[in-house]
Amino acid sequence: MAEEVNELVPPAVVKKRKWPLLLAGLVVLLAGIGGGYFYFARQAAPSHANEPKKQAVEVSKAELYLALEPAFVVNFNEGESSRYLQVAITLMAHDDKAIDTAKAADPVIRDAMVSLLSNQKVAEVGTPAGRKKLQAEALAAVQKVVQARLGRPGIEALYFTSFVIQ
Repeated sequence: MAEEVNELVPPAVVKKRKWPLLLAGLVVLLAGIGGGYFYFARQAAPSHANEPKKQAVEVSKAELYLALEPAFVVNFNEGESSRYLQVAITLMAHDDKAIDTAKAADPVIRDAMVSLLSNQKVAEVGTPAGRKKLQAEALAAVQKVVQARLGRPGIEALYFTSFVIQ
């Protein structure tokens, strides 16, 4: 029976049919390998579209506070009378490294605060607008000190927890 099949199909026709069939199989095989590679490569690679951008500095969600103790006391000489200003200051940040840097630089920060506070006028700091302006200037001074040591401002807010003019 095997001889009958060979007699029906000439050997030249069998050879011609093998090459196109092998070529088509090779193309399908390569397409499958390429498609599988791209599919699994996309699955393995993390999708950056859905991820929030990561910050360069890991910050906690909790607010961290540092009270600058003891309170600052400066005097004003306005004519014949002497006036005093006592201010308690607390710093706030979300970065514990910024708080640690501020603790380490406490003498420098205290010096900057005393210099800033002693150059104020009682009439200016006695108003709410004057206190806000002084608070912004004090925050900028603290951020400058922390920036010089840490490379970033770090401290996000400065609060006057006590403010007494006498």
